[in-house]
Amino acid sequence: MPLYEYQCEACGHAFEALQKMNDEPLQHCPACDQASLRKLVSAAGFRLKGDGWYETDFKTGSKKNLANSDDGKKSTAAKTE
Repeated sequence: MPLYEYQCEACGHAFEALQKMNDEPLQHCPACDQASLRKLVSAAGFRLKGDGWYETDFKTGSKKNLANSDDGKKSTAAKTE
């Protein structure tokens, strides 16, 4: 379930709510109980990592294989010591 950000236009209280995509938007502010909530537009804050995710399918140049770049640095450092 996605997280949605809301802000009250009456008191300015901002918070996040975990809701299903087909749930109705919240209307009442939990801080002041006014029906003046506004849903904010925000970007997702996660990244899919690991085997099975097509992370590099749409990337070009040096941006490819980001999931493996950390492992490569660690193994290179271990080999030089």
